[in-house]
Amino acid sequence: MISSLLSKDLPRSRILTAMLAAIFAALALAPFIFPGTRPLDVAAKVCVFVLLVASYDLLLGYTGIVSFAHTMFFGIGGYGIAIALSRMEVGWSAIALGTAAAVALSLVLSFLVGLFSLRVKAIFFAMITLAVASFFAILASQLSDITGGEDGITFKVPELLRPAYRLLEEPFLGVTVGGRFVTYYLVFGTSLLLFLALLRVVNSPFGRVLLAIRENDFRAEALGYRTVIYRTIANCLGAVVATLAGVLYALWLRYTGPNTTLDFGIMIDILLMVVIGGMGTMYGAVIGAAIFVVAQNYLQEAMKAFSEALRGVPLLPDLFHPDRWLLWLGVLFVLSVYYFPHGIVGQLRAGTKK
Repeated sequence: MISSLLSKDLPRSRILTAMLAAIFAALALAPFIFPGTRPLDVAAKVCVFVLLVASYDLLLGYTGIVSFAHTMFFGIGGYGIAIALSRMEVGWSAIALGTAAAVALSLVLSFLVGLFSLRVKAIFFAMITLAVASFFAILASQLSDITGGEDGITFKVPELLRPAYRLLEEPFLGVTVGGRFVTYYLVFGTSLLLFLALLRVVNSPFGRVLLAIRENDFRAEALGYRTVIYRTIANCLGAVVATLAGVLYALWLRYTGPNTTLDFGIMIDILLMVVIGGMGTMYGAVIGAAIFVVAQNYLQEAMKAFSEALRGVPLLPDLFHPDRWLLWLGVLFVLSVYYFPHGIVGQLRAGTKK
């Protein structure tokens, strides 16, 4: 049953299986085993970014498409639901309409970008997507009457999803079952279902054609596959999933703005997560997102404790000062690329074959 659920794409490594099981258990039981607001925020962000990175890996890892517009679709999802909930009566119908409008806009943009740009060479396509994403980010900042400008949009959500709402009067296993609890499992459940859907796509005949295009698009074209059509479909599918990830993130934050969804730094983070986890492996999105998001949120605190422990030792306390956490995050990335050139998942699977 598990094999069928995973589209017969098993981890094929005991270490990888243990890592994936640990991450799944931690996310599934996060409200019970990680008390406090911040750990739950980190768990929700991991769920969202697993989905976002997996949708990008469909383009980069499986199809060979280098796009810098992925955060644009992520932002469209966030803004779509924020505008709907801030301008309409707060309710599930507003969420549905905002999501549908965001998905429709993402489909149109991704289709146009794919159809007119994927005929050019990879580097030119990447530059076109970068230009489109930059234009959209500027547009979101300038249209302040609609998007809230640089301040973004803070909005209300249905009562069931509000932190003050209580689904149960008494705590369940020591956890308050309220709006935050419900919202978390909405994010977790939706992310899981969409991830499994992507796993099914890449292991279907359609996914095999994408791999063939990635390896040799000329040969795939010679075999009768219209590579532009397949790439455009992959581009549209990745855009839709990224949009839904943006919807989930906005619902969790009850806010959306340029810095949370459209910032180019997020695009760099996505690339790092894909490389760390392993390109062309959906499981790489899980590993890469979990490691990166946790490091991004807790590395600074770990360095602070380490720096204080080394007080009195020359140079070392300054070297591990919390303000230098980005330096050490970069060092971790370089080491991961050096020791895991095919990503963590690729390296673990390669070690199993030996």
